[in-house]
Amino acid sequence: MAEATSPTSWRTRLPHTTVAVPIARALIRTALADADAPADRDTAELLTAELVANAVEHTEGEDPIELVVELLPGGCQVEVHDRRPARPGEPLGPEPGQEPDPWQEHGRGLLLIRALSADCGHRPTAHGKAVWFTLPAVPKQRRPEH
Repeated sequence: MAEATSPTSWRTRLPHTTVAVPIARALIRTALADADAPADRDTAELLTAELVANAVEHTEGEDPIELVVELLPGGCQVEVHDRRPARPGEPLGPEPGQEPDPWQEHGRGLLLIRALSADCGHRPTAHGKAVWFTLPAVPKQRRPEH
């Protein structure tokens, strides 16, 4: 289950299966619903799902994937830790002068993360790597009413 590391930060282990994706989406939606300065929940869910799906697909073994969420005064940062030390692949786009293939199933996740986040990156950890993104808080006047 989720382990609080501070009032605004927590981490949780997710199974190394595709079931981790909807679990991570639900955790992010819940965390941002209760935040004082929430980031856009839909974008956070999408980008978190991409990171978790990549970790499941591109790492071997049964070691859990770790989701780390930090709620910041100006938004949030989400990290996904996995056991593979290799850096994430480069985002794949069409070759210059070519149209994107609408049926291509891979290679768009990192492009989405770069395009929709305020910042993103990766870093080595003691047991593999962490891939992360940040999102700004949604201005109060643009937040939906509950």
